[in-house]
Amino acid sequence: MTDSFNFRDLISEFQSNSKYQDLTWTGNFDDYIKLVKENPKVTRNSFQRMYDMIIEKGTDEYIDVKKKIIRYNFFKDEAYNGKDAVFGLDISLMKLVNVLRSAALGYGTEKRVILLHGPVGSSKSTICRMLKKGLEAYSKTPQGAMYTFEWVDEAGEHEDVFGEGIRVFPSPMHEEPLLLIPQELRDKFCDEINRGSKEEFRVKIDGDICPPSRYIFNALLEKYHGDINKVLNHVRVKRLILSEADRIGIGTFQPKDEKNQDSTELTGDMNYRKIAEYGSDSDPRAFNFDGEFNIANRGMIEFVEVLKLDVAFLYDLLGASQEHRVKPKKFAQTHIDEVIIGHTNEPEYRKLQDNEFMEALRDRTVKIDIPYITKLNEEMRIYEKDFNSRILRGVSIAPHTLEVAAMWAILTRLEKPKKANLTRLQKMKLYNGTTLPNYTEDNIKELRKDAKREGLDGISPRYIQDKISNAIVMAQQTNKGSVNPFMVLNELESGLKHHSLISNEELKNEYRELLGVVRQEYEEIIKAEVQRAISADDSALSRLCGNYIDNVNAYTQKEKVRNPFTGKDEEPDERLMRSIEEKIEIPESRKEDFRREIMSYIGRVSLEGKKFDYKTNDRLRKALERKLFEDSKDSIKLTSLVSSVADKDTQEKIDIVKTRLIKEYGYDDVSATDVLHYVASIFARGDVKDKK
Repeated sequence: MTDSFNFRDLISEFQSNSKYQDLTWTGNFDDYIKLVKENPKVTRNSFQRMYDMIIEKGTDEYIDVKKKIIRYNFFKDEAYNGKDAVFGLDISLMKLVNVLRSAALGYGTEKRVILLHGPVGSSKSTICRMLKKGLEAYSKTPQGAMYTFEWVDEAGEHEDVFGEGIRVFPSPMHEEPLLLIPQELRDKFCDEINRGSKEEFRVKIDGDICPPSRYIFNALLEKYHGDINKVLNHVRVKRLILSEADRIGIGTFQPKDEKNQDSTELTGDMNYRKIAEYGSDSDPRAFNFDGEFNIANRGMIEFVEVLKLDVAFLYDLLGASQEHRVKPKKFAQTHIDEVIIGHTNEPEYRKLQDNEFMEALRDRTVKIDIPYITKLNEEMRIYEKDFNSRILRGVSIAPHTLEVAAMWAILTRLEKPKKANLTRLQKMKLYNGTTLPNYTEDNIKELRKDAKREGLDGISPRYIQDKISNAIVMAQQTNKGSVNPFMVLNELESGLKHHSLISNEELKNEYRELLGVVRQEYEEIIKAEVQRAISADDSALSRLCGNYIDNVNAYTQKEKVRNPFTGKDEEPDERLMRSIEEKIEIPESRKEDFRREIMSYIGRVSLEGKKFDYKTNDRLRKALERKLFEDSKDSIKLTSLVSSVADKDTQEKIDIVKTRLIKEYGYDDVSATDVLHYVASIFARGDVKDKK
């Protein structure tokens, strides 16, 4: 800190900022009418505001299995560096935003409870947290500006109305100032304010002021002999900033045990100290309108595990959703304007379906499934966000460590394919965009349609995060420089013994078998990487691919191939084609089918306006890599790594391979050495037969 630094100057600079002045704006009722005329959107209801908040962050579109998907940038949480970013749930979030859009347009869903339904750890709470944070931030922006009012008696002339010593009486529910306009004048007012407006949005006044404001309004109206203008002179309008911490416009309700549940937590309770002051427990000024429904007015209320609520609470929920009203003790029904979002897990939702007495709630609920992610790349993004170089101290994470953990998580969530020739691993690859023979986008669409419960069961991301954390801590304690996939897989397996949510031994055994599948797949991945690092670079693979495709094209078209060296037309090189196809065990009897399949794939890619790349065809890529590896493996004796003795020439070549692993595949020195030793041990055991 420099000697010239002055904290008071910093505060002064902040307060002189025009944005700060905007946030603390106050004015009289006429000033507010001018604001409404200039910007009618300041009067939006809670659904309209939430929908606009999401849309204004922007969208992008992509095609997934012939279906257009809209991705909303709001859920990337860029304002907080992606801290609460939601991955892989674009379809669910589309459904949520569509519900909000319908509600914003007044099509009926504004009278429903939005119920996020899904297994534990599927981002239900995260979505609610993002919406709450978003509303707080949005209310501070010019486009999200909103206003409320307070009653003012500066001269103290009306203590009998306001209360002894009270000069300012804020609207306890942060209400929209236009609600002060009497019902008889509202239609005419809206016609006038909307006339000539260039905005598509139209001002509409719904609801009534809360009991304390109604009491003050009527008392002042009586004092002024019905002169509404004089009553409105006691109204001061001010900018409203939503804040969960200050309980302004954002509420959260979490059920407690049945003995401690009290409906006044939702609708407010008596202030017994003020009863003595005002003389009656039915005086609205002696009532605290500070229940969660009250304080959430103008914003949103989140119900945590909503279906665990006592039945008495659920009745309040019915009126709050359908009629937008709540019933405080001893007072008339009170208008509220808020988005009601609850979330629940599978067992609780099944109870709701089985309970015939809850039919009314089911009828007032819009259910949105928030399942586990079933795309490998999206699941990996969760762990890449949480486990990065910023939080790791003295430990690195080897390549594919997070991938194998995500792979296992996805496999536990996928239903067993009904097709006998399709494995869960292959299904996972199809979902992730990998091309497999004889499977089109229509097949993938059918697979998803058949698996109705996919993503609603399986392992939670939280379990994976806990086990990765354990592996990192162990690596730190033992001074190991790198966390590798086997360390994490061992943690995942050992944790199954005491997993609190899995009591079924048969299911545990199934998950252990899937760990074996993942281990085998990981071995294939690192063998392929070492093979690529040994054999050649991309240019050599591309040349081999081009040569193969030229010959296959000539073979299927019954044409000849021009020899680039001799300039003569020759028959397709059968020996070359078979040497590549045999690497992925294509039998002689199937070679023609495979070749036609490859040419068909190239044609499809071309029709889509894309350029063919062998890397997008998994089987062709593997075949080319293995062929190139076979052609060049004799130049290096990798098995010499297993012994500690290697001649100088071999060691130099091994160092080159290690450098390629570090440069091209993201390994560090420790993990590259570990992978080379492991793959070398496979070759030393004679386990060189490639698997599909």
